[in-house]
Amino acid sequence: MARAKSPEKRQAILQAAAREIAASGLGASTAKIAKGADVAEGTLFTYFASKDELFNELYLELKGEVYRRINAEFPYKATLQVRARHVWTESLNWSIERPEERKASVQLGVSDVVTVATRERIGSQQRGAVEETLGEIAARGVFKDLPPGFAASAMGAMQDAVIDTVARKPRQKAVLVEKGFDAFWRMAK
Repeated sequence: MARAKSPEKRQAILQAAAREIAASGLGASTAKIAKGADVAEGTLFTYFASKDELFNELYLELKGEVYRRINAEFPYKATLQVRARHVWTESLNWSIERPEERKASVQLGVSDVVTVATRERIGSQQRGAVEETLGEIAARGVFKDLPPGFAASAMGAMQDAVIDTVARKPRQKAVLVEKGFDAFWRMAK
């Protein structure tokens, strides 16, 4: 009889994959991932049929972490500004606190290795409050005459600027997160 798969080993493989992608890009070898997870390479393939499957599952895991964090205390009945600040702050704090995971998520997010089917597995329930908030922002201010997705891209770009600056000036994190949002919000007014 086959042994039950260990959730801890699966998680260790996903964490090692995130570290390796952050360090080496999507060319990260399964041998290094397995070594980083302290499992045999064959064990990795017991949990994930292929490297592509591993990367797709890692993408889901990382996106799920961010959405769970944002949704945990989402202020559904608050003003748009409060909801937008919540999305901004929670996603930004996750990125700052988890730099390897963020780097892996960014690389996976722009990669063709992550399939359309995988991207669609991120449920509308997870994305709902974030998408609704960003949709409302997109209909206002300087964003209203721009293509769909522009407001979300602008938020992401400004968050990247905050992340880069926090890496150089960690003591200024709280001020940079706050002032960065204020600058973004001025565009959405």
